[in-house]
Amino acid sequence: MKKINLAISGCMGRMGQQIIKSAKSDKSFNIVALTENRKIKKKINGVDLSLNSEKSLKKADLIIDFTTPKCTFEILKISAKLKKRIVIGTTGFTKKEENLIKTFSRKIPILKAGNMSLGINLLMYLTEITSKSLGNNFLSKVFEIHHKHKKDHPSGTALMLGKGIAVGKKKDFYKLMGKTYLNKKSFPYGKKINFNSLRKGEIIGEHEVSFSSGKEIITLNHEAFDRALYSEGALAAAKWLRNKKPGLYSMRDLLNFN
Repeated sequence: MKKINLAISGCMGRMGQQIIKSAKSDKSFNIVALTENRKIKKKINGVDLSLNSEKSLKKADLIIDFTTPKCTFEILKISAKLKKRIVIGTTGFTKKEENLIKTFSRKIPILKAGNMSLGINLLMYLTEITSKSLGNNFLSKVFEIHHKHKKDHPSGTALMLGKGIAVGKKKDFYKLMGKTYLNKKSFPYGKKINFNSLRKGEIIGEHEVSFSSGKEIITLNHEAFDRALYSEGALAAAKWLRNKKPGLYSMRDLLNFN
């Protein structure tokens, strides 16, 4: 099978660096572009770092984007014009921005996931089932821990899990979203979904969803030990997306969870 000409946006970030490393050892990919939203005079594996532009992304078949919402929309505009596929791992989008991504997906194939891990996507599936099974008699909350360098909170994965709770209850997530806390030792359950984010050390990622009736607590959790599981998931998403028609896809589509 022909190699995928790959562009990596946000190549100097933690995930960008990991994707470069994973793609180098995967014979399905040929890295043709590495971009950042600022000028950096540097070469990685013989590829010059460049700004996001039509010129820099023209040779790519597909773009993997782990940046910021502002940068992602720069990439989306270019991708739509050049008809490039894009895997989005960026988090922190507003509801309005989420809807705008759906608009772009009418023109190009987009796979977007707040987390590229198989385990996390299975956790979300289990969260939906648990939420649906327990009904309104149980209150819920989401807890997550990440490294001290992570800026956004709650994490994109925590929000994914919150949406899983809402889907199980057949309710609008944005109406069900409760308070968000940062670095609290403990935080309460509520009629809405409360979130607590802890930032410390170099922790890759831990997520926990809890349901309580006041008489018992049910907890679902996932802990990541190696950042490669995210980059390998992103590359698996890229392979899956290469032959897809325009539309907005998720890791759930790739994994065929019903």
